[in-house]
Amino acid sequence: MNDRTDPNRRELLGTAAVAAGAMITHNVSAAADAPGAKVVLPQVKPEDIGLDPKQLKVAYDLMEKWTTGRDAPVPGGAILVGRNGKTVAPRFFGRQGPEKDAEPIRKDAMFYLASVTKPVICMGAMLLVERGQLNLSDKVTRYIPEFTGGGKEDAQVVHLLTHTSGLPDELPNNSELRQQQSPLKKFIEGSIKAELSFKPGTKFSYASAGTLLVAEIIQRLSGRSVREFVHREIIDTLGLRSTGLGSQGFTRERLVRATVPDYQKDKEGGWNSTYWQEFGSPAGGMFSTPEDVAVICAMMLAGGKVNGVRLLSPATVRAMTSNRLDDMPDMPETVRRTQPWSLGWRLNHQGMPDSWSDLLDRRVFGHTGSAGNVVWMDPQTQGFCILLTNYLRSRAPWRLVHLSNAIAAAFD
Repeated sequence: MNDRTDPNRRELLGTAAVAAGAMITHNVSAAADAPGAKVVLPQVKPEDIGLDPKQLKVAYDLMEKWTTGRDAPVPGGAILVGRNGKTVAPRFFGRQGPEKDAEPIRKDAMFYLASVTKPVICMGAMLLVERGQLNLSDKVTRYIPEFTGGGKEDAQVVHLLTHTSGLPDELPNNSELRQQQSPLKKFIEGSIKAELSFKPGTKFSYASAGTLLVAEIIQRLSGRSVREFVHREIIDTLGLRSTGLGSQGFTRERLVRATVPDYQKDKEGGWNSTYWQEFGSPAGGMFSTPEDVAVICAMMLAGGKVNGVRLLSPATVRAMTSNRLDDMPDMPETVRRTQPWSLGWRLNHQGMPDSWSDLLDRRVFGHTGSAGNVVWMDPQTQGFCILLTNYLRSRAPWRLVHLSNAIAAAFD
């Protein structure tokens, strides 16, 4: 007899109640360690943390060059570099939006993180793993029973976190859903019904739809919306006062306006629309500042703890930053070796067109965002780099690589 049964509705409700209790306990504990205070990492001179200021200036000068003038190829951006839980003061460049007459970028600017949102959502799932509520090796159907047909029964939760599920990136009706200003529920329903393009665990294909299902599992197990869960469990716990899954509660003047792709121009539901900014898509809807993102980086590099507040266990951090494609027996060796992925975080793809830098090895983890962002962390140097812009990354991905090369060379 198989003693591992699928949870029925009563069991899921019971699990949600346990989750709510666990969250209350977790929040009380976090509050005891950090009573709602904004977390700011100490700012120091580059040489105080083993960074060459002249080499950093190479990156600053590049960004200054690219953001200067009405016809600048990059409207605006920010660079923040840190190490061992400390940072060099962030530098801001250019304009708040892509319009030629846009106002100068604000020092409290909140950038659209796009897909850099995904690893934060996956952190939420890993909190449930730590609490004994979620198994990554389980079939997705254990948590979303209606996820069936066309080989979906073979998909494991880990496939959702590593883009190996066979699900699509965007839904076929993504544009229509956004123009109709549909709620998150509609996007999740579409992801559940989406067809797989390959057997789970046999290929790699970037899939935003998979992250939407991770969010749905969080919602079903916690009994809370993914927005509330992320805010209470991650954002509030870490004291990130300028970060939101969606822009609610922040003045629109702080939001950096993105350069939108052609298919979004003159249409509802684009990145700069009020609807999308407030939507808070788990696949790419977070806004934040360089300083807040730095706290997340410092936490990951320090084994899940920052400024006396522990979010994740060291074991969880190790699991989230190792190549999980190595665990999939049917994954081609060339994919495992050249396109390593961890849980939510990507590992650097050395020698590939989407590599972050020629000077970083495959142990470096992080994420990119289509709105013009890259964030990476290096366990070897304990250094991290945050590049946030509002230019469309697909038009010139090499710009972020040039900046990464200059910054990576600054570490001793």
